Amino acid sequence: MSMTPGTEGELRAGWASRGAVRLSREEQEYKQKLFRKLVKVMDLTLLSTLDEREARLQVQQVCESLMSKESLPFNAGVRQRIVTELQDEVLGLGPLETLLADKSVSDILVNGTTPIYVERHGKLEQTALRFDSDAHLMSIIDRIVSSVGRRIDESSPMVDARLKDGSRVNAVIPPLAIDGPMLSIRRFAVERLGIDSLIEYGSVSPEIARLLEKVVKARLNVLVSGGTGAGKTTLLNILSSFIPHDERIVTIEDSAELQLQQPHVGRLETRPPNIEGKGEISQRDLVRNSLRMRPDRIIVGEVRGGEAFDMLQAMNTGHDGSLTTIHANTPRDALTRIENMVAMSGYQLPPQALRSQIASAIDVVVQVERQEDGVRRLVSVQEVNGQEGEIITMSEIFRFDREGVDADGKVLGRYVATGVVPGFHDHLKRRGYDPGLEIFQNARGVRSWI
Repeated sequence: MSMTPGTEGELRAGWASRGAVRLSREEQEYKQKLFRKLVKVMDLTLLSTLDEREARLQVQQVCESLMSKESLPFNAGVRQRIVTELQDEVLGLGPLETLLADKSVSDILVNGTTPIYVERHGKLEQTALRFDSDAHLMSIIDRIVSSVGRRIDESSPMVDARLKDGSRVNAVIPPLAIDGPMLSIRRFAVERLGIDSLIEYGSVSPEIARLLEKVVKARLNVLVSGGTGAGKTTLLNILSSFIPHDERIVTIEDSAELQLQQPHVGRLETRPPNIEGKGEISQRDLVRNSLRMRPDRIIVGEVRGGEAFDMLQAMNTGHDGSLTTIHANTPRDALTRIENMVAMSGYQLPPQALRSQIASAIDVVVQVERQEDGVRRLVSVQEVNGQEGEIITMSEIFRFDREGVDADGKVLGRYVATGVVPGFHDHLKRRGYDPGLEIFQNARGVRSWI
């Protein structure tokens, strides 16, 4: 992942068009002075009883009234920015509001009072925005976590939360965070991408898209593997769109991100322990409970612990067509991680028996990767064939053949079929979803260039 460098002046200019220009020191000092006056003349607690538009209007009117009584060396544009920032401080999330309003920002990273970083189109950028002080940042973190019934202090210095729009939030404060509070926000995708969007972006080929659609409709169990930020949840959302609308789906997530369009969906989310360390509901508890909810499909946002064993049991006992994701660098590593997770859950199964369970439960492993040009690509589709001795055998059906990098840093390559006809092809035919043998042929020169 790369970062766009630049001087403070360049950054201010670059973000001016997005309304993210940082106030000068003199303007910041006046804003803080005006905020103290605002607190004295307004009962800020009453604002919570108003809708957001009315509350922002009242803050604006009071600020303009206070400013009109002083002779200020600021032009109208600066005055408006001061009022807007105060509205964000009182009612919103301070400097984060500008970034949250920018749909092109996918991640927001705050490290104390240093400039805020964002991820845009897969690349990190330094912005001209920052928090005024650690206390300023802590007040925003407290506002976020308290809104979802959590708390953060020295006794509990790490917390996961969620914004109103569904964006995931992680906060770490001193003493764990050495240089000041740290805040990470993974944006919730407002725009629902479809498979056509992935084809257009060069993230998948039309042939692979056609095969995956038929794989999901034919109720094969699919595991999506990849690193952090590789697009696993996005792909899982798209794959779930292929599930017929007459099926009952139960989703299980640590933090609700899936956006299923089917009419019959039951959404479950884990619960962390309370202040006394009690009341935790884990993904494993939810997976086991979901089996009593008469699901046609079970979708687990990500397996990361003991729930891997219960997920395997579900896949092997009639809940075919299940989908899930896992953090792993390769399809082979994904299966090894599942094996390790089951071992961590406390079950003492012989390795051969456990691998037999994995081989019979998972049909297809899809590997996704965020490459250095910022594009998230599907790089491999593999079938789990079965077990030979103590080894799980796999066959690669499609892969992304990387062929270099152009002058602009874009990764060059194309999708090719390996020529292997998967064993599940007969299953697809019997279900009425035959993709045709021709898509499995290695037709170099016909595949789309990325």
